[in-house]
Amino acid sequence: MSARWRSGSAAGSAAGSGGAPATGAERLIGPARRAAPAADAEPASGRVRVAPSSSSRWRAPHKTTDSALRGRIQCGSPAACPAAWSFGPLLGRPRQTLARRRCGGGDEPLALGVEVATAREPAAAEARRRWDREIFRLAIPALGSLVAEPAYVLVDTAIVGHLGTPQLGGLALAGQLLLTVFAVFIFLAYGTTAAVARLLGAGRAGDAARWGVQALLMALVAGIAAGAVLYGLSDRLLRLLGGEGEVLAQARIYLHISLAGLPALLIMLAGVGYLRGTLDMARPLKVAALTAVGNLVLEVILVYGLGFGIGASAASTVAAQWVGAALYVRWVLQSARPHIARLRPDVAVLGRLVRTGGSLLVRTSALHAAFLAAAAVAARIGVADLAAHQINAQLFGFSALALDALAIAAQGMIGTMLGAGDAAGARGVGRRVTWWGLVFGLLAGAAAVGLRPLLPDLFSNDAAVVSLAGFLMLHLALMLPINGVTFALDGVLIGASDLRYLAGAMLAASGLFVPLAVGVRLTDAGIGWLWGALTVFMAARLVGVGLRFAGHRWVRLGGQ
Repeated sequence: MSARWRSGSAAGSAAGSGGAPATGAERLIGPARRAAPAADAEPASGRVRVAPSSSSRWRAPHKTTDSALRGRIQCGSPAACPAAWSFGPLLGRPRQTLARRRCGGGDEPLALGVEVATAREPAAAEARRRWDREIFRLAIPALGSLVAEPAYVLVDTAIVGHLGTPQLGGLALAGQLLLTVFAVFIFLAYGTTAAVARLLGAGRAGDAARWGVQALLMALVAGIAAGAVLYGLSDRLLRLLGGEGEVLAQARIYLHISLAGLPALLIMLAGVGYLRGTLDMARPLKVAALTAVGNLVLEVILVYGLGFGIGASAASTVAAQWVGAALYVRWVLQSARPHIARLRPDVAVLGRLVRTGGSLLVRTSALHAAFLAAAAVAARIGVADLAAHQINAQLFGFSALALDALAIAAQGMIGTMLGAGDAAGARGVGRRVTWWGLVFGLLAGAAAVGLRPLLPDLFSNDAAVVSLAGFLMLHLALMLPINGVTFALDGVLIGASDLRYLAGAMLAASGLFVPLAVGVRLTDAGIGWLWGALTVFMAARLVGVGLRFAGHRWVRLGGQ
């Protein structure tokens, strides 16, 4: 459809508090919308026709419209009364719908006739191609960042592993605590991405910059506070995880030094969230690559060259994290300088960040609880079963990197479109991201089947473990298309800031899985049944997010 739409909730997008949107937002939704489209009103019949605009950069494809999609147009009367509109699927012909117009205090039925360009199919195909280009422009560097982030852990593991078994065990315990903190504060990235994208879509660059600054302030304070708490409780927590003797001593060294970088780690989360919200995925990729390579070089020099121990490994990572944090602080403050006279806490923004964090913490905790329950059941089935489970759990996590890249692209695009008042565009992007999630999920599943004879041998020399791991890869292959769609829809709903629903859906799916996992243990059903239960868990997640996306409650237009 080549008609240009102007949403009432986005009518002030060009007059927002902060000037023009960022370049990424302009690429997605076009420059700030001009005046409302020309409309011809016929008062006698109450019909409104919206004239098509062939020069519009934005073309809403008819296949992305929905019967309950709601927005606002100008009705064309002398009083410029707002009229609600809705569209059904346009299968080759314009569709007329009934709406209500409030004029002079009364309600009057109004039939909306929509002028549709004759080249609807080319317009729809053009929009799909543009969305696909933008999705991959964002997803490819996001994938690079996601792959670079685990490089910290891989480098530390490879180097510390050559120092000795106690050092490697200590790294495992300390790393588990640090990963838990990372998961708790992931809202600094996800919440900031959604909020900044929505504000920029609404033309409120100043408010977006203020949100970014407040996220940095919260990250700094939270990092210092969390570091102090972990330092005081370090021995208790490490012992709770099973640390003792030399392993405990090595874990303590690594953890205490690593805590010096915790504020930097959280600042990096907030910074990457801000840049993702501006649809800038290139700079996070550069930071991830720079810090990963810097960490590797420094660690090799300190540990292998100068002969230092596990503490040098932690210190290298801390140095790399502070370099990355400094770059993000610089970029966010550069964006904020035209809009913020001085840096100070904003209670309203900080409160929204805390509420966002609460919902994401519930979601993350429920997800981790499900996989912890799966590991606990696998451990009670048998040693070989646990090893095979761990191999496939690692493959699950690795495959999630590529699929999460699509979700990250969706977060920024959906937030920007909803902020701009473009509900049809948000739905269209959601469908394209979901489609690509399914495609890459199917490809990953096919790859898992094809690599079954090879991959298990890379992880173990035990014939029983190799056999079980190959068997479980069939379950993994079945699960991966489900994962692809689920992760994509997660990204859509996170971009829409529909976090409370996501938390509830994850709790419900975990609540379904845990009894199934317990049943596997009580009936001695075997590791295959456990992975069958995990597949049910992922399918339940898919149902939850799929039903939400099919509805309309996640579509909230404007900058709030």
